[in-house]
Amino acid sequence: MNVGFLGIQYSFGLQQSAVNPIYDFLGASPDEIPLLNLAGPVTGLLVQPIIGALSDKTWHPKWGRRKPYFLIGALLCSLSLIAFPFSSSLWVAASLLWILDAGNNMAMEPYRAFVADKLIEEQQPLGFQMQSFFTGLGQTLANLSLFIFPLIIVGKTGSLPTWVYASFFLGAVCSIGSIWWSMKTTPEIPPTQEELSLIKNKKNVFLEPLIEIFSAIGAMPKVMWQLAIVYLFQWYALFCYWQNSSKSIALSVWNATPKTNPEAYEKAVSWTGLVNGWYNVVTFLIAFALVGFAKKYGAKRVHFICLLLAALGFLAFPHIENKNWLFFATTGFGIGWASMMGIPYLMVVSDIPKERYGVYMGIINMMIVIPMIIQNLSFGYILKNFLDNDPRNAITFAGVLLMLAAIYTLLIKNKREIRKV
Repeated sequence: MNVGFLGIQYSFGLQQSAVNPIYDFLGASPDEIPLLNLAGPVTGLLVQPIIGALSDKTWHPKWGRRKPYFLIGALLCSLSLIAFPFSSSLWVAASLLWILDAGNNMAMEPYRAFVADKLIEEQQPLGFQMQSFFTGLGQTLANLSLFIFPLIIVGKTGSLPTWVYASFFLGAVCSIGSIWWSMKTTPEIPPTQEELSLIKNKKNVFLEPLIEIFSAIGAMPKVMWQLAIVYLFQWYALFCYWQNSSKSIALSVWNATPKTNPEAYEKAVSWTGLVNGWYNVVTFLIAFALVGFAKKYGAKRVHFICLLLAALGFLAFPHIENKNWLFFATTGFGIGWASMMGIPYLMVVSDIPKERYGVYMGIINMMIVIPMIIQNLSFGYILKNFLDNDPRNAITFAGVLLMLAAIYTLLIKNKREIRKV
C-alpha cells in the first residue's frame, strides 16, 4: 500500500538537498533562496485541499477514488525531474520547481487519505508510520545518490555537474515506478450505495471542492487548530534547515562559499547529501518503534520528545567543524522527522469524520505549507538583517523554533485524551 511513498519522497529528498545547490550553481544569493522556494508551499496550499476534496467525491469502478490523482501527480513529478537538470537559468529552474511541487502535492495528499480509508483505527498507527518508513527510505536513496554519483560520474554538462542529471533521472523512475506498483497491488474499498448516490448527485463540480474546504475549516476540530500552532514553528524551522544546510556545512567544515571556492562547495553539497541521507536512515529505522511508544505513552508525548531531540541537533549543527560529527547532530533530526511524518496524524485522526478524510488531510497540509509560505516571504529579510546572511545562524534559528514547537505540542488535547480525563 505504501510503496508509492518511496517515489514521492525520493522526489522530495531531491528538493531538500539538490534544488538549492542548483540555485547556488546558477548564481542565486543566500537571501534569494527563500523566494525561489516559494513554489512548494504555494502549490501545496492550492493543490492538496482541492485534490483531497475532489477525491472524497470521486469513484471509478476501474481506477478507484484516490488512485487517479496520485497517478497524475507521479507523471508530473517524473517529467519535471527529467527536465530539471537542463535548467539554463534561475527562472527556468524556479518554473520547473512549480510543476514538480504541483505533482508531488497531487500525489501525496490522496495517499494520506488512501491509508486512512483502508485501515481500521487499531491499524492506523502502523499504517501512518509505514509512510514514515518509506519517507525515510525514499529520501535516503535520494541523498545517497548525491554522495555516490559524484564519486563515479565526473565532469559537467552545461552549467551543472553531470552527476546531478543521474540523480534526477533515477528520481523520475522511482516516482512513477513505485506509484504504479501500489496501484497494481492494492485495491481500494468501494463506496457504499449511499456514498455512491451522493457522488452521482453532486453539482457544481468546480465550485464544490472550494465550498467543501471552507465548510470543513469552519467545522474543524479544536485539536487541529492546536496542531496548527505546532506546525507554524515546526515547518518554518525545517525550511530554514533545508535551504541552508549545505551552505552551513561548507562554512563550518570547509570555510567555503559557492563564489570563493566552488570545488570545496561542491564537496560540501555532496557531504550534505550523505548527512541528510543519514537522518533519513534514522527515520526508517526508528519509525516502527514510535508506533509502540505512541500506543504506550501517547502520540503527544512521543512527538514532544522527538521534536526536542531534533531541536538539540539543529542547535549543535552549525558549530561542528569535523564533518563526521554532523551525523550525530542529524540523528536527532532523523528521530524528529520520523515523528513528523506520522505521529501528528494520530493526534487528530480520531477527531475527523471518516467521510471527510480527504479534505481534512488536505487542510492539514495547508497547515504545513502556510508556515512555509511565511518563511519564504519573510526569512530572506530576517537572514539579511538579523542573522548576518550567515546560513549557520539560520540553522540555530531553526533549532529555537523547534524548541517552541515541542513546548506547544504538550498543549494539544484530542477526544481520546479528553475521554481519559
